[in-house]
Amino acid sequence: MSATDLASLPDAELVRIAQGGDTRAFDELVRRYQDKVYRLSFKILRHEDDAAEALQDALLSAYRGLKNFKAESTFSTWLYRVATNAALMKYRKRRDGHISLERSQSDDEDSEPLALPDWSAQPLEELLDAETRDVMREGIDRLPEELRVVFVLRDVEELSNLEVSEVLDLSIPAVKSRLHRARLQLRNRLDRYFRDKLGKRERGLPRD
Repeated sequence: MSATDLASLPDAELVRIAQGGDTRAFDELVRRYQDKVYRLSFKILRHEDDAAEALQDALLSAYRGLKNFKAESTFSTWLYRVATNAALMKYRKRRDGHISLERSQSDDEDSEPLALPDWSAQPLEELLDAETRDVMREGIDRLPEELRVVFVLRDVEELSNLEVSEVLDLSIPAVKSRLHRARLQLRNRLDRYFRDKLGKRERGLPRD
């Protein structure tokens, strides 16, 4: 089978062929997903070299584990799980001994979050200017690991709640709870930023 033929096949068929020993099929899967895996790793780690290493670790783990992959979920969801684990392992090594001071007040992962308007109803790129996006990125970086990963998968990578639950092996209520807490912390950070910005602007206005 030619490379062109392989490129036309769906993921499930490529997985079946790769499991049969054809490494070209796995190479095609890598071609399809390596950019997405790198982007996910970078958004978790915020470091290019670490993200590149996490990408290589994820692809190696995927290659070794492909023989045990079962079609209970899609290949992309399974690969996201492998990639997320690889990135988190590197993140934890980098921050060994660090304890976040921004822990959630609730430890009940399955509790339903309070009703809040979905702040992601509009694309962030349309809501934020360059300066505000920097504040947003800083806020994401400061999120506790368990909240940041859910936020990146759900609101940045735009996976569904079900897909995030499969990637992280969480219940859907737990995903919703963590997402709610992440959005609330980020919203509070942006609120403080806008209040400070407005206060500076008002102080700079000429008096009547």
